[in-house]
Amino acid sequence: MEFIKHLFDIVLHLDKHLGWLVGEYQGWTYAILFLIIFCETGLVVTPFLPGDSLLFALGALAATGSLNAALLCVLLMCAAIIGDNLNYWIGRTVGAKLFTREDSKLFNKQYLERTEKFYERYGAKTVVIARFVPIVRTFAPFVAGFGRMHYPKFLAYSVAGGVLWICGLIALGYFFGNLPFVKKNFGLVIIAIIFISILPAVIEALRARKAGHL
Repeated sequence: MEFIKHLFDIVLHLDKHLGWLVGEYQGWTYAILFLIIFCETGLVVTPFLPGDSLLFALGALAATGSLNAALLCVLLMCAAIIGDNLNYWIGRTVGAKLFTREDSKLFNKQYLERTEKFYERYGAKTVVIARFVPIVRTFAPFVAGFGRMHYPKFLAYSVAGGVLWICGLIALGYFFGNLPFVKKNFGLVIIAIIFISILPAVIEALRARKAGHL
């Protein structure tokens, strides 16, 4: 319970925690951020990391001069694309084995099924769309590999999605994160970003549930 409370505090006060991180680790901050984005997109076991809100907060911090916005975009795009591709090849090589066991506690099959619903609805474009949907973005490349999507096609969508996701959210934070209203209500803005980002997944889950009752 204490861990969950601490996690919520970090998410809701990302601007302050990131400011502390930069002050404490300085140049190493870029490496830490690279690792966070890489893990969220590259490892199936870390779908809970705060990608969208983190990128927005980073953009706001970069606007103050504490971080270099261009360097952030380049490094984090690389992290997102490399992570995506690692996840693809994990799904392609060992995906069937990982989800064979019904009693698996390491992988949540509901997340996998939810992502498969996205693929049924949006096809290969899911690789791009999923970038903006927490949990689904972690499983989308895995499912693409598991389903043996043609790799050049996956790579093209992965790069496009990575560029749009990283640059788009950092730019939003850069240009709007330091507006007086946003700074005063930063926690509420972060909650709004999280809500908007999970909305497509919630809608898909409700549609699937409704279809199951028909």
